[in-house]
Parts: sequence; C-alpha cells; structure tokens
Amino acid sequence: HLFSHLLYTHSLYLEARASQEYIHQLTGIDIHPGAQIGQYVFIDHGTGIVIGETAEVHDYVKLYHGVTLGTRTLDTNDGNKKRHPTILANASLFAGSSILGNITIGQGSIVGANAKVTKSSDNNQIIK
Repeated sequence: HLFSHLLYTHSLYLEARASQEYIHQLTGIDIHPGAQIGQYVFIDHGTGIVIGETAEVHDYVKLYHGVTLGTRTLDTNDGNKKRHPTILANASLFAGSSILGNITIGQGSIVGANAKVTKSSDNNQIIK
C-alpha cells in the first residue's frame, strides 16, 4: 500500500491503481491507494478486506477477515469530500464487520464480528 499511496499522492493515479490491483490479486486485500494507513496496522487473514479512498486507519489498528471500510453514498464526483470512515488508534474490527460512511470509530474501540456500523462511537466502546 505504501508504494501505491506514494504514487497516488504524486497524482500518478493510473499507476497507483495498477499497483494496487496487482497487490489485490496476490492478497485478496483491496486498499484504495488514496486511503491513509497508519503504522503497525495488523491485518489478519486479510482476504476480503476493503478500504475505501478517503478512509483513515490510525496506528495499531487490528483488522480481521472481511472487514469493509466503505461509503454510504454513490457520489464520487467530489474527490475532496470525505466519504469513508476514520478508525482511531488501537481499535479492533472483527471478521465481517462493515463500517460505512464518514464516521469515526473511537480509540481503543472494539467492533464485533458481522457488525454493521453507520454511526460514530466514543473511545473504548464495544460495538455489536
């Protein structure tokens, strides 16, 4: 992702997407080159993970199989508009959970398996 993101930040969009698509074929993990990923993010059994263009994943976040950080809108015309979630540090998102829209999952929060989340949470919350 770091290489694809570097290309993306230098407006090499086609090259960034080509690089990301190659990695997606190898791993089954689909991270848009525009997504901002922090340090020490842990992806366990990554097949099926989807992270959208304007998503932010802060440091020490854990993502498990099939997590989606997606949008709730079809409007992609405004590339500067935030459409995807922000996941603050030390949060854990368990298998099959979907976090949708421009919301924030609080620091240290836990999102349970198969949870569908469309509202922001405070820090250290358990979301079922």
